[in-house]
Amino acid sequence: METERGGIAMMGLVVGTTETATIEGLSAAGADPEAMWHTPAADAELLAYGDVLEAPAVPVSPSGCPTPALITRAVRELTGFDLVAIDAGLGVETAAPTVALGSEPGRDIRKPTAVPEAASLWERGRRYGRRLPVEQLTLAESVPGGTTTALAVGDALGIDLSVSSSLPENPVDRKRRVVTAALATSGYSPGELEGRPREALAAVGDPVLAVLAGVAAGALESGTALLLAGGTQQLAVAGLLRADGIDRPISVATTPFVVDDPSADVREAAERLGVDLVVTDPGFEEASGPVFERYLAGEAKEGAGMGGALAAATRENVSMSSVRDRITTLYERLNGATTHA
Repeated sequence: METERGGIAMMGLVVGTTETATIEGLSAAGADPEAMWHTPAADAELLAYGDVLEAPAVPVSPSGCPTPALITRAVRELTGFDLVAIDAGLGVETAAPTVALGSEPGRDIRKPTAVPEAASLWERGRRYGRRLPVEQLTLAESVPGGTTTALAVGDALGIDLSVSSSLPENPVDRKRRVVTAALATSGYSPGELEGRPREALAAVGDPVLAVLAGVAAGALESGTALLLAGGTQQLAVAGLLRADGIDRPISVATTPFVVDDPSADVREAAERLGVDLVVTDPGFEEASGPVFERYLAGEAKEGAGMGGALAAATRENVSMSSVRDRITTLYERLNGATTHA
């Protein structure tokens, strides 16, 4: 897909896992805890091929809501944007072609040192982002449990960052208890790691956040037009960049499902961080079907570049009606491979 500057628009999907996702009740990014471990690998396959190959099934929530990667794939089929999947630390193998920047899943943040190689992950990501030969990069993520680690990193840095959830009812109190325990185990109080983003990532982060921050920093250094695609996790990335002294303009593309989440103060957090929010409404209320119903009920909300893909569709003058039609077609095509709990 050609950009206005004449380069090729690319989405970089950073995938990885954290043991934090196995804490009961934190995430809906999988039909059950075992399936959740496969979600990032499956998302990469779905975006790359339009189907899962090595993964056992298309990721769904416990109620059957399909992964946001389905929406991102639908837009990719309509616009043809390039894709690179970046492995920050998957827990299982993926059949998608990947650039490996990490090798180990993140630990449960309630254990000491959640991401021991956080600093090296950041630096590997920075080198990659600086050298990536594209003029426009949309940077996305897939990591179950990532809103909890984002909240923990924000607290460690002293950033007021409420987070959304893939669940209809955001388990904020449960996340807060996990974060409080994580900081206590690591020996830090809230805000004690202000201005020390790599230490915050090592203590209570996840490998995806570390690679995202590094790639974003490198891309900004090289003058690449950067769009962070996602919700509150990408605001945490912006917070990490600000904590590292990076004051360049940062934009985050997300969905109205995240922005309208009453349990998260997304607009306020973006304003505090000096982040420009790009919100694209897919008009799901104008369609019928299980995908649209579950998203309108508050599930999933964002992930795997959904907000960035919708923004790309608008930029390429692809109507949301066409996007919704392609989502329905893709869902029906994949439905035999989608398992429900």
